[in-house]
Amino acid sequence: MYRIPEISASGWSFLGRRGADAGSPAPASAQELAPRFNLLRWFSIFALVAILVISLVLATILSRFVSDEILEHDAALTDQFVVSVAETQASQAGLGPKVTLGDILDERANFAKLGVDPQLAASVRSQFYDHLRFLPDVMRAQVFARDRQVIWSTDPTLVGKANRHNLELEKAFASRALVATNFLTREHRIAENQLPEGHAQFFLETYMPLLNAKGEVASVVEIYKEPRSLQQAIQRGTLLVWVCTAFGALFLYLAMFWIIRRADRMLGQQQHRLVETEALCVIGEMSAAVAHGIRNPLATIRSSAELALDGTPESTRKNATDIISQVDRLGKWVRDLLVFSRPLTGENRTIDVLALVDDCLASFATRFEQSGISCDFVRPSDPVPHVIGDRALATQALANVVSNAIEALSKGGALRMEIKVSGVPRMLRLTVTDNGPGIAPAELDLVFRPYYTTKRNGLGLGMALVKRIMERFGGGISLQSMEGEGTQACLSFRVA
Repeated sequence: MYRIPEISASGWSFLGRRGADAGSPAPASAQELAPRFNLLRWFSIFALVAILVISLVLATILSRFVSDEILEHDAALTDQFVVSVAETQASQAGLGPKVTLGDILDERANFAKLGVDPQLAASVRSQFYDHLRFLPDVMRAQVFARDRQVIWSTDPTLVGKANRHNLELEKAFASRALVATNFLTREHRIAENQLPEGHAQFFLETYMPLLNAKGEVASVVEIYKEPRSLQQAIQRGTLLVWVCTAFGALFLYLAMFWIIRRADRMLGQQQHRLVETEALCVIGEMSAAVAHGIRNPLATIRSSAELALDGTPESTRKNATDIISQVDRLGKWVRDLLVFSRPLTGENRTIDVLALVDDCLASFATRFEQSGISCDFVRPSDPVPHVIGDRALATQALANVVSNAIEALSKGGALRMEIKVSGVPRMLRLTVTDNGPGIAPAELDLVFRPYYTTKRNGLGLGMALVKRIMERFGGGISLQSMEGEGTQACLSFRVA
């Protein structure tokens, strides 16, 4: 049995590809053109979504950053004020370098060991507590001893109670640094802090440790503030951030929309000019091919007619036969041009590929015999599914492929046809292989180019038409070839 070479087309009517539109003959009809990608519409949607998402994220981050920075700055100022008051009170009371205000805030402290008069300590505590009580926007202020017991509070009911499960308080004792928390919710206020009702849900909770002479935490001052003026400043800052972000996003969107709209118009104009140029190029190629191809038949017809005027009946009959053959050739070219130029219309249906191949081989039986070509059709053992297409167009496509293969073969050549089903989605592949001279690599790229041919009497439309027909079926055609080894053409059909 003849072995299929790893190749694909040979002495075929070389047509070609023009970029990605290989085999596109001329401007197609409106039905064949795919809808143009609406750049402006999709940009409007995706750009709007992207800008909105980015703007929301940026505005949220900036708003939170501004709020946190303002509140942390306020907490730091409060801490500096409390520490400054404590140092001033200790200095004015003359407590000495070994005693700080934090040591004497707890009434249970051993004042004799500290060397401080209890009455003086009570006076210093009272003055310090007055400063805490009259801080602006203070809702509650209290002081914790080392054992986490409240030793003073603006709410007398809390004095003497211990708070041993307060994470912020523990952090202040452990870190010996300011601990501030903001944006407390109403649930936090009621459940943990037991603040009075009637206040906003926006608080600033600050824990400020007071150190002793050894650098250890002697007591911690806790202050709850409702900074109304600060809250208004934060609201104004947040509003400013959101307004600026909104105007910035709107400006960016309009600017980009204007640019893309202009680019879309330019692309449309360029595409229109490109289509016109393509049409002119196709018309020029067609005119050159027709002019070149029709010149020889017309010259033959003229010379045969002149000889027929003065010739014998036998020569007249011979010349008339030549005239008829040349007219038939011109008629075939005209038919090919008409078929190639008009759109391929009609609905795709199911095709029996086996019947298609059998009919094709039957129609070419005489040519096979006259050319001395052996044809081997490998019938598949499994059932062959039907494919999608049009019977008349598929017959024309297969006939063009087989005809090109026959023309490429010399006397005693071999032709092989085979059917395979594979792939996802399922595709049926009908391969036509010959052992002819093959195609040069430089010419293989021109196989599907309209009006390009190396055959003396060819017009260069056969393989271009085959490509159009197969693409209409949702399939395609591929060629593999190697000089001196033959050519293989593969027609791919979608399985019904």
